Amino acid sequence: EFGDSITAQGSNLPPVETGLEPDVSLPAQTIGEHVVQDYREISLTLRPHPLALLRPQLKPLGIVQARDLATLPENRQIKLAGLVLVRQRPGTASGVIFATIEDETGVGNIVIWPKVFQQYRRAVLVSRLLCVTGKVQREGLVIHLIADKIDDYTAMLSGLSDIADEGSFDGTLAHADEVRKPVREISIPANPERVFPNGRNFR
Repeated sequence: EFGDSITAQGSNLPPVETGLEPDVSLPAQTIGEHVVQDYREISLTLRPHPLALLRPQLKPLGIVQARDLATLPENRQIKLAGLVLVRQRPGTASGVIFATIEDETGVGNIVIWPKVFQQYRRAVLVSRLLCVTGKVQREGLVIHLIADKIDDYTAMLSGLSDIADEGSFDGTLAHADEVRKPVREISIPANPERVFPNGRNFR
């Protein structure tokens, strides 16, 4: 039980607890909650990449990993998903948009022709987690995915906080992250997908 509170007569000081407070047992945070916290605090994580945690859900949909682009044959139609890093529309590109998305294995360079952009405009501009269906194209050492269809998978990020099994990914950490580092404990937002960057956009 809580201890009794006492206050000296005529004193403006707050009551003083005279007994011991009960121990409080809080549930351990899931690995997914830690990742969401990291992105909310510093927009990156030293823990598993979000796509590594979501991979068990993405694989049955036929979605490949960015590292597969190096070995897939040209003109093969594939599906690739990743966090949006950059969207660009150079003035000299006749309305063509170039996007870069990232999964746990690397980045994918996406080419979006104006006609495709108009069809999937909202997904291209607002998605934090983008799934692109298109054909692999090579120009020397540069590999692009020419988009035919674009889907907004941002809603999948809302389920990250529920992922508790660290055995559900292959141990791949987010890029540029070489060590695991504890972060300050904070509350999980109601819409965790909003803590992920929306990517740098063209103007």
